[in-house]
Amino acid sequence: MIVPRINLAADSYAEDLKAFSLLPNQILVVPTPDDSRLQAALKDQHKDAYWIQPQAFDPQDPLAQIHTLLDAGADKVILPFTAFVSGGIDSFTHIPQERLAVVLSPAHFTSIEERLLTTVSAFVLDVADTSAETLEAIKSVAQVVQKGGLLPRGGVKRIVASFSGKGPNNTPGLLAISELGRIGVDTLLESESLSTDHQDGKLNIGEAFMATVASDRPDGLFPTVVVDEQGVSLGLVYSSLESVVESFRTRQGVYFSRSRGLWHKGASSGSTQDLIKVHVDCDSDALQFTVHQHGTGFCHNNIRGCFGPSSGIAHLNQTLQSRKTSAPAGSYTQRLFKDSNLVQSKIMEEAEELCEAKTPEDIAWETADLIYFALVKCVANGVTLRDVEQQLENRSRKITRRPGHAKPKWDVSAKEAASAATTAPTATAAPAPGAPAPSATQNEKSARIAMKSYKMNALSAEQQRKLLLRPIIQSDDIMARVKPIVEGVRERGDAALIELTAKFDGVQLDKTVISAPFTPESMVLDEQTRLAIDQAYDNIYKFHKAQLQDKALVVETMPGVVCTRFARPIERVGLYVPGGTAVLPSTALMLGIPAAVAGCSEIVIATPPRKDGSIVPEVMYVAHKVGASKVLIAGGAQAVAAMAYGTETCPKVDKICGPGNQYVTAAKMLTQIDSSSLVSIDMPAGPSELLVIADMTSIPAYVASDLLSQAEHGTDSQVVLIAVGLTLEHLTAIEDEVHEQASRLPRVEIVRESIPKSYIIEVETMEQAMRFSNEYAPEHLILHLEQAEKHVEQVNNAGSVFVGHFSPESCGDYASGTNHTLPTYGYARMYSGVNTDTFLKHITSQQLTRDGLDAIGDTVMRLAEIEGLEAHRNAVAVRINDIRRK
Repeated sequence: MIVPRINLAADSYAEDLKAFSLLPNQILVVPTPDDSRLQAALKDQHKDAYWIQPQAFDPQDPLAQIHTLLDAGADKVILPFTAFVSGGIDSFTHIPQERLAVVLSPAHFTSIEERLLTTVSAFVLDVADTSAETLEAIKSVAQVVQKGGLLPRGGVKRIVASFSGKGPNNTPGLLAISELGRIGVDTLLESESLSTDHQDGKLNIGEAFMATVASDRPDGLFPTVVVDEQGVSLGLVYSSLESVVESFRTRQGVYFSRSRGLWHKGASSGSTQDLIKVHVDCDSDALQFTVHQHGTGFCHNNIRGCFGPSSGIAHLNQTLQSRKTSAPAGSYTQRLFKDSNLVQSKIMEEAEELCEAKTPEDIAWETADLIYFALVKCVANGVTLRDVEQQLENRSRKITRRPGHAKPKWDVSAKEAASAATTAPTATAAPAPGAPAPSATQNEKSARIAMKSYKMNALSAEQQRKLLLRPIIQSDDIMARVKPIVEGVRERGDAALIELTAKFDGVQLDKTVISAPFTPESMVLDEQTRLAIDQAYDNIYKFHKAQLQDKALVVETMPGVVCTRFARPIERVGLYVPGGTAVLPSTALMLGIPAAVAGCSEIVIATPPRKDGSIVPEVMYVAHKVGASKVLIAGGAQAVAAMAYGTETCPKVDKICGPGNQYVTAAKMLTQIDSSSLVSIDMPAGPSELLVIADMTSIPAYVASDLLSQAEHGTDSQVVLIAVGLTLEHLTAIEDEVHEQASRLPRVEIVRESIPKSYIIEVETMEQAMRFSNEYAPEHLILHLEQAEKHVEQVNNAGSVFVGHFSPESCGDYASGTNHTLPTYGYARMYSGVNTDTFLKHITSQQLTRDGLDAIGDTVMRLAEIEGLEAHRNAVAVRINDIRRK
């Protein structure tokens, strides 16, 4: 394939943009990313086509400019190799691989880093000429790049040869383009070297494009699929080299007909085609023409396509387009086109009915109504369906995202909260001393970060009950997505793991498991980190070791009847440690230590890989300390499935423990209910949460810091403050601290979403506070109270309790000794957090003497007789007969 390069600084740039727009890709060279011509091109042209090559970036913040280009619709940004060296490859790994390209000179050909192969998707090779030596060097690079396989989100890595030498001997001809195409290398051509006509010294664009396309037909023709702007097939035709050259020249649909020769579509019927794009298929032996179809349609049967009339939304759009000019007088459609107020009213009406729809049938019905009226508005205002699709495609290409909150006018959750507290005066968060009150038009980033506020005595019982509810987790949709992942790993083992890791983590693995003993190189740590992990390990080990029951429980329930209960470790356990870009040795400690203390014979730790396929050394060090036998290099639902069912390299486990996102939780629950997996889990899980009870002895800065320590976990986290008899001044001081401390956090954007979903509830007595806390059953409970330890005995439901002003939740998360894997979402009512018993099973035994069986025999026989289980009764009776006969 050829890729033209257009210099936007040239006087002819506008003509070049139009001339080469039929090609799948063009490279635009610009002085700087904010060049005005570039911005206009990205705004007005087909944005799926452009690879942008700025000649210079702002050295202060080049990444910001790269983000801006990609958000504006650039398909790729081409960077010099030095940008990856000076900026560090890791600084680019957050950008989707398919959006980055790199320019390599021959000096870099023999030392392409593996990390570069997993960070960029296109390699522009800057060479001087088309000599045999150069072509061999290009071939060597292609073999290295293509060895890496497919891109994580689909597609292949591209190699583009760019010939910078001057003169006719250094410009590739059709033969060189063809030879490069055979080894999967595209050819970059400067725009001034191409022409739509046959000009001396220039390549014909159609001939150059077809130089890499090979027909496998005896007649040398090329199957050509013709599609409209929506990608809907209009028909199958054939092209020749001559017809393709003519299509590029006229920008019309021109094909080859065995009866007519060169066939200008629509020349006689009037159903002509404006050519929009020409693509070649993945095997380089067939073409696709994207066209704008005029007239009645493509087919000679006077319908739009040769495979039948169009249907669905595309057909509705075509019908509305025709009705706009020829709607029957007095028809409803004509009325809609003439009355914009009616269209607006119907859109609002149908949107409301869609929001209220509950059954699948009603939702489909109301969605169809809404789409109809929305398309009427589009057609009435000259907006095509392709325009709408282009907007969706543009948004999908953005790598930065807005929070996507509903506007206050439409925020249903805010309205429900307000309704729940209609009788509750809400404490308005006061501005910081001396600061002006925030205005309604302030930028979202400067808005005050504040919790909702309620008074207990002003709430009805129903309103209090609603405050106990967590956000609803839509588990059906999550389960539907997770089930095929789990089944894939169950059926295909490691092969599925490798595919899914490439898809979801963007990492191409060559192995799925690291086996003990782990190499020293995999767990190299700085001394401060090692000492911190060691101290945390010692404290957690000490606390969990103390939980271990050394002796069996022995009870003689009656003379001669001894019952025993003893513990045995669960033999094989799987521990899920979230990771990837995160570093979470604390979770590995919290899961691995009690498993080791319990004596589990096989410990498998699963954690997602970093971009280079390795595991963070902190987790590897903990895996070594706890005696893990394997580290599974995988995350998400696929890791859970691998441990539940086992793969070629990952052992099957008996129990899976550990936190994770909703996909991990869904996979744990799905495998647990599958009897063929024979696996159990520690507990269900939801978003992280914390409840603080504070009285007048509390220190506002401490309270706020504790609330924020959980609010930063995720946008779905929830924190609650129960204020016991606090004055307005004290409560305001806490709210001020929340805003001020949150504003300084690196994860402030997460807090901006989680804190407004959280709330303060004012109570008058400790009795009210403890009742509400026990009903809420928080994951973490912090008591900022005078003589806080005296109130612990009132706690009935909580995952873990932090007692007093100097017991921050963070200590339990990391190093005090208690476990941080705790029940959330109210499950603290019936589940414990992870502990040593989590990794144990308890077995009972009983031993009866002759006299003991004689004493209990009649009771057992009578109960078995009542239940109609004669064999049970007989097992005792035969023994009793012998005992009593003697």
